[in-house]
Amino acid sequence: MNIKDRKNIDSFRRISLITTAAIYFLILVGGIVRSTGSGMGCPDWPKCFGSWIPPTSVDQLPNDYLEVYVQQRLAKNERFADLLASIGFSELGQQILQDESVAQEEPFNATKTWIEYINRLIGAVIGLLVLVTVYRAILIWKLDRKFTYLSISALILVLFQGWIGSIVVSTNLLQWMITVHMLLALVIVCLLLYIYFLAYQSGRQASIGDIENQSLGYVIAVCMLLMVIQIVLGTQVREEVDEIARKFSHTYRDSWIEGLGTTFLIHRSYSLFILALHLVFGYLVFKQMNKSSLIYQLTFWLLAIIVLEILSGVGMAYFGIPAFLQPIHLLFGTLIVGIQFFIWLEIRHSKYVFKKIAS
Repeated sequence: MNIKDRKNIDSFRRISLITTAAIYFLILVGGIVRSTGSGMGCPDWPKCFGSWIPPTSVDQLPNDYLEVYVQQRLAKNERFADLLASIGFSELGQQILQDESVAQEEPFNATKTWIEYINRLIGAVIGLLVLVTVYRAILIWKLDRKFTYLSISALILVLFQGWIGSIVVSTNLLQWMITVHMLLALVIVCLLLYIYFLAYQSGRQASIGDIENQSLGYVIAVCMLLMVIQIVLGTQVREEVDEIARKFSHTYRDSWIEGLGTTFLIHRSYSLFILALHLVFGYLVFKQMNKSSLIYQLTFWLLAIIVLEILSGVGMAYFGIPAFLQPIHLLFGTLIVGIQFFIWLEIRHSKYVFKKIAS
């Protein structure tokens, strides 16, 4: 590989890492949007109140703006219901059309509008970063075509995620749509991590300490699956919290936990099971691997973030669900999945190198 190719690979690796970090930042911002109840700060998409720069006062809106945007959303939902029906989910489409909460419109709130608007601006910047990633991948097309294919796939998913975001708005934050939005964000994060991992591994050889731990891949894969389930449970708990918050007009936070049901109890207890399983994984890693190993170091950070995730959950349960802890709790959960996935990739790479050396 000549110097120019190496520089292009290094540049591609840097932009893929920056893009991945930006996605995590967007997840954090999305958590802030939800914790402040700003999800419907802009009732339309991609514009905000029909403008690329949102208003700062209700006086800038027509008197019938509530009815106007409700009708726009309902029309979009009808098209979405037709799409669902065309792919065999007509019953789900009818549920959306019959959901009375979809037709509810929130009065203008300048703070919430600008929080949501900033969220969208950050999303647009990330879209540009993905485009740059694709461009840098094209430059190394002759070296390895899979970088281009994977980067284009990431771009398609980001565009699809933007469309899903528009449906989240048009359905007035329909709960299962928010869950789909969250899971798709995890898929995008993992794809970008995979792209970075491939670039990172270019020209790199696994060490002896990496090679001796092949069975750990199955353990971390199970941990990752269980963590995704935990995140889904968490989104369901969050749905309950949102319902309670609306009933109390986002006041009396100390009483919100009391209104949560069985899902919250399962989510809380399940976190201890996940911690125990990761402690077993950590014990196996720390016992068998060298401290300089990337897997060893990542496992240390994985366990630390899991502990912080649990502590943030405890803080929300016992201190009235502080708004600042909600996005942090969400960010920690997605970070855990990302680190798990990267550890799994590193173990698979070590196994491949081991087989290559043995043959």
